[in-house]
Amino acid sequence: MAEEACKVRRMKLGSQGLEVSAQGLGCMGLSAFYGAPTPETNAVALLRHAINAGVTFLDTSDIYGPETNELLLGKALKDGLRDKVELATKFGITASEDGKFGFRGDPEYVSACEASLRRLGVTSIDLYYQHRINTTLPIEITIGELKKLVEEGKINYIGLSEASASTIRRAHAVHPITAVQIEWSLWSRDVEEDIIPTCRELGIGIVAYSPLGRKSLFASGPKLVENLEQDDYRKGLPRFQQENLDNNKILYEKVQEMATKKSCTPAQLALAWVHHQGDDVCPIPGTSKIQNLNQNIGALSVKLTPEEMVELEAIARPDFVKGERYDNNMVTYKDSETPPLSSWKEK
Repeated sequence: MAEEACKVRRMKLGSQGLEVSAQGLGCMGLSAFYGAPTPETNAVALLRHAINAGVTFLDTSDIYGPETNELLLGKALKDGLRDKVELATKFGITASEDGKFGFRGDPEYVSACEASLRRLGVTSIDLYYQHRINTTLPIEITIGELKKLVEEGKINYIGLSEASASTIRRAHAVHPITAVQIEWSLWSRDVEEDIIPTCRELGIGIVAYSPLGRKSLFASGPKLVENLEQDDYRKGLPRFQQENLDNNKILYEKVQEMATKKSCTPAQLALAWVHHQGDDVCPIPGTSKIQNLNQNIGALSVKLTPEEMVELEAIARPDFVKGERYDNNMVTYKDSETPPLSSWKEK
């Protein structure tokens, strides 16, 4: 098994000047969607351990909890730790009492930044993403409001999550986009066709979320699904339904076989594959356990030859995995187009 690295290396995320740890930490699962929240004492200990180990790029959102994840990070970043991290949060997803999601990017809602600043206990946010695209409003309107937040010093850099290539281009024309967050892993490779080349053409950094297959497939194998809590969000996702999982677990088994040969875990091998995609890619695996965090850091020490990369990509063909990434309640980059700005001006 690859051992924990002494310190996580640094990298430039995009071409706008933001520097982050080469591996970040997705904080969502500490508070929401993946079963019961992690006890606060344990979560704070994990966050501080990550920072001390050099994992300083922390990712949250106002919808995680909702709001409780930002409050958690605010507590963890006291005692001078704020200055040691690159803090990323998001806005744009709302949730109704019946569990239905809504998506906003209107000027009034961009003021959600003020509430995030208060919960996090900070005066500025390093990277502020629109979490999902509001498809009823031209993207130019939303980015225009975010540009004002940059000018006011409330945010330092602008990001997009799950945006199409054309939406990214339109947004970037209003104000430089520093990073695009997208699901990218051995079982989610469809972004390689259009999204990744667009980001690289424009000098935009790539943040890969769920690089371990929703913190489950490559981390614990398909049997983990049997042990998920009833309210775990993953239980309802298409890829975790039995008719799809029977096929998808084959990918895990093949990765596991290769990982054994390389004396690392399947999770480390899957994460190393993401790291080998380029110096402009920063994966943000999530975990609630310090042991798993240390193992994830160890993925930085797993070296893959060109031949091994070819072998992995033959195993994980983009068309191999069965099932959509989300159910119909969530917008993704595939349906993130917005109206042209000219049509909005005419109203």
